[in-house]
Amino acid sequence: MRRLILFRHAKTAPRAPGQRDINRALTDRGIADSQAMATRLARDGLVPDLVLISPAVRTRQTWDHAKAAFPEANSEVVNAIYEAEIEDIAAIVSAHAARTDTLMVIGHNPGLQDYAVDRAAEGGDAAHHVDQLEARFPTAAAAAFLIDENGRASFDGLFTPKDYLLGDPI
Repeated sequence: MRRLILFRHAKTAPRAPGQRDINRALTDRGIADSQAMATRLARDGLVPDLVLISPAVRTRQTWDHAKAAFPEANSEVVNAIYEAEIEDIAAIVSAHAARTDTLMVIGHNPGLQDYAVDRAAEGGDAAHHVDQLEARFPTAAAAAFLIDENGRASFDGLFTPKDYLLGDPI
């Protein structure tokens, strides 16, 4: 694997009384943000070969609305991504790294954000990059990392729907 993209699911509706969290769906804004972020990532050459998706409705819908921008990508639902913590995400990424050049994981906070912060800090990235990732990882955000031959990550950008509308990543 030479690149890793951590993509948080898009904006969802609040949980209705009696509804399980895993069944929450995207809002209209979430649908639009999923499409916009995928278009932005593809335009910038951040195109996955393999996409691993949490089984939650909102992550599967995020992919459903993003996948047109990545027509060659293969995708798999990975149950362990739902409610995953740093160690879980690290194990999932490690287990699939040899199968792909660019891996995208579509998941949830806090695990995805924590893993992004951990990768940036572990890779020795500038403190301001680590601070950016700690400060914000909104719905439909994507953090990109380049991975060297030793498996070390270097931060390659944080992309958010708001920044897409403004035209520049952080």
